[in-house]
Order: sequence, then structure tokens, then C-alpha cells
Amino acid sequence: FVQMLRSAKKRDVLQLLKRAPEEMLPFVVEAAVAAQSVPALAALSDFLDFSKEPTSLLETFLYAAAFSPRPTKDLLHLVLEKLDGKKPAPEVRDTGTVALGSLVGKLCRQRLCGLQEVERGVETILAGLRGAKEEQEAVTHLLALGNALLPETIPTLLEHAEEGPSAITAAAIAALRRFLPRHISSEVKRAMRRIFHEKRKSYEKTCRLAAAEILLENEPLPMDVINILLAARALGTEAAAFLLLKVQSSLRADHHPARKIMKDIMRDPRINNYNYFSKAGVSSSFSGPLTATEDLLSTFRLDLLFLEGGFLRKSVSDFSLLSHSQRLRAAQVTIEAQGMESMLGENVLEGEEGPELMAGMSAVFFDVQLRPIVFFQGYADLMAKVLLSSGEPTSVVKGNLLLMDHHQVIPLQSGLQATVRLQGGLGLDISANVDVNIWEQELKTSVNTRGSLAIDFQAELDAPFLQTTLRSQTEAETSIHFDTLLRFSSSPVLMCLQLREEQVPYR
Repeated sequence: FVQMLRSAKKRDVLQLLKRAPEEMLPFVVEAAVAAQSVPALAALSDFLDFSKEPTSLLETFLYAAAFSPRPTKDLLHLVLEKLDGKKPAPEVRDTGTVALGSLVGKLCRQRLCGLQEVERGVETILAGLRGAKEEQEAVTHLLALGNALLPETIPTLLEHAEEGPSAITAAAIAALRRFLPRHISSEVKRAMRRIFHEKRKSYEKTCRLAAAEILLENEPLPMDVINILLAARALGTEAAAFLLLKVQSSLRADHHPARKIMKDIMRDPRINNYNYFSKAGVSSSFSGPLTATEDLLSTFRLDLLFLEGGFLRKSVSDFSLLSHSQRLRAAQVTIEAQGMESMLGENVLEGEEGPELMAGMSAVFFDVQLRPIVFFQGYADLMAKVLLSSGEPTSVVKGNLLLMDHHQVIPLQSGLQATVRLQGGLGLDISANVDVNIWEQELKTSVNTRGSLAIDFQAELDAPFLQTTLRSQTEAETSIHFDTLLRFSSSPVLMCLQLREEQVPYR
């Protein structure tokens, strides 16, 4: 369908968009974005109206653009044009902002940073950050900078990480964590030390732990590791248990950049002793390989951070691919719940302000940060969701993405030419749900991921006296479900974790 659209005229694409049945329309929009031909983009420009269209269709267009493997300046121009001066719904505005960051970053990685459209895209994100009136708006722009991964924006991220309120600090640190180790300079490390050790002001515990992780994951100095381990004892039982498990899991992982330094430090009995590593918290951090070959390592990581009262504060499930010093976050889902302890009469630790009741989720797929989703915010919103809940999960992302798009002409020694085409498409459907049962005192979270991958390879040799074609098609489908159930009606808190992977048909 993408190949057909690449040879179609504008009026034909526009007719397709106008006449497509409602259930097929998102697919046609995704294919038109993937085609990226001038007529297809012009047809999309005429068809999409950001002041009228249903938000779901506009988000389909923006996410298709964000996941584009090799976006063109015309695609970026179209996104900028559609967002400029319009007043779309808040969720469309936020999706557009994170998509803008992804497009800018991918064009820069194609060495097209000097394009007028790219410079305008960067300025649009930075201007939106400066002019943000609401906390959530600022968070979205910081996550967009995390998608762009431009080294020149690091000072801006550091400023917001150190000076902002908790949500903004967390978003800025999350963006910094996505940069390659070569960009985590001594200036970044100094700022992370100030946050972790609270040199300038007090920070929320999850922000301090995230700062510590940046220090531990990017060529850490032995003194940093020692200071973090020494300071862990003052963080409280759960945060200390979480941090110490992070250190232990890095010792087990052959690919971890800090493994050698950690091993050297663990030879010191003043650090590596029962008093330090016998914390009784239920928080945990686990990482391990799923597949390991000479060229590729796929890993699964699960972090669970609990509060002292036994409530789940944050869970992170991460599937990553590592190959030749490059890292791809295939899927990372973070679920956060805060303020639960005050609702059920738990005491907030002295010196910490009681956070607002909230549960939400953020996700990164194929190194693209998606718009965060809030399940409920505030007690009244929670009550409304509990009483009026349909039981239906919230859709995070659903659609078809062109992940690979490669075309190459290879001159052969015989003087003939071979043409190679490779395309890879992914059908993705991710949904999540958080269910709080006040009466049963239970918290359930579930993340359901369904995906199908199709790869089409074709090599063609065309000469006056000979024509030959080699074609290969590969398809795979998979479904992964990750569920957590917490029952806090008794002490200790009962917890059940379940990771289910259905049989993978591979053709």
C-alpha cells in the first residue's frame, strides 16, 4: 500500500482519504505518512483539519510521523504547519510536541540539523517550554527535548532538573537519562550529585534515585559509587533496598558499563558487608538477558519502588536491544502512583510534603517517548473513575508503523546493477489499566502489548538479456501481558507479579 501511494497523484490520495471507511481511515493516514511523497503529504495537508478532526485520527497522524524511520523536511514542515497557530485539544497538542522532538532528533541524526525547518522545530519546543503556564505543559516539552536528544539542549534540561518542582525535575532527569554516555559530561554529573545529595534544596525521592542512576550508568567514578552506597542508608528502607539492588544487578550484568568499578569497590569489606546489603525493604530491581548472540543482546529490566507504608510508588518494565555499543529501547513502560499513603491514613515522612493523589503512565517505544497518560488526578477524580469505571483499559498507542525503509542500488563487478529494497512494518496495540479498589484495599495494574512484525526483502537484477528477482517475506506476532496485584489490607503487603508471553508464530 505504501509503495502504491508513492506513485500516486495528490488527487488520488485525497480521494482515498475522503472515501475510506471510518475503520480503515487511520490505516490510510499511516500509510500516507509512511510514503512521504510530496503528493501524499500535500493530500494529508488538505485533508487533516486540526480544529475539527477527531483527536484519535490527529494523534494517529502525529505518531506515524514520530515513528518514521527516515523523516523528510517536508514531513516536519507539515507537522509544524498543522500545529502552528492552531488551538488543538490538549492531548493533540501534547502528542504534537513529543512528535516534533522525535522528528527534529531523527533529521539531526541524518546530519540535517542546519535545515530551516529543523531550527524552527527546536525553537518551537524551547519557546513552548519557556512559555508553559501549567506544569504538565512544561513536562511535555521536556520529554520532547528527550526525544530530540540534541546536546545543545543539555544546559536547559539541567536548569529545569535542579530548579523545578518534582514533576519537572523528574521529566528533565528522564530526558537526560536517554543521552549517550559521551554526552553525560562532568557538568551533568556535578548537577546529578547536587540533586542526589540535596546540596541546594530537598528533592522527591524518585528524583534523587534517578539522579543516582545517571551517575551509576555513565562511566562512574569510584568515589561516586562509594558516596551513593554510603548515602543509601539515610534514604529510608525502601529507597535503600532499591538502590543496593541496582548496584548488585550491575555486578551480574556483563554488559553494564560500571561492572568493573563495582567489582573493585566490592572488595572493600567496609562497603560490602551484611550491615549494608541486608535491607529488609520489598522494593526490587532486576535485569537480565532475554537473547544473547555475538551481535545482539536483548534485555528485560523490572524496577519496583515501594513507599515505606508498602504502596507501589513506581514500576518500570523495560525491553532493550544492545548492539555494537548502540542501545534501542524497544519498549519501556512506567506506571506511577503517588499520594496513596495519605488517602489510607499512612503518615508522610517528616520533611516531605504530601503529594497530590495521582496515578499515571508514560511509555517509550523504539526510542520515541509517547504522551504521558494520567489515569486519575486528585481524590474527586479517583472517586469518579471508581464509581463510573467501565473496566476498559486505556489505549496508549495503536497503529501501524513503518520501521524500516531501505532502497539501495549495488554495482556488481560484472558491470550490472542490483537493486535492493527492504521494508519493515510493525502493527502495535498497547493498552494499560490501573484499578484501585478502596473497599478491598487492592491496587491492580496491567499493561498489555500486542505486536506483529512484517519484513519484506527484494533483490532485483535487471539487464537486457537477463531478469531475476529474489524475494523474502517474514512475519511474526507476539503478545506480552504484565500484571501487578497489591493487597494492602494486611501487613506485610501482599504482592503478585505476572509476566505472560503468548506463543510467537513465526513465518
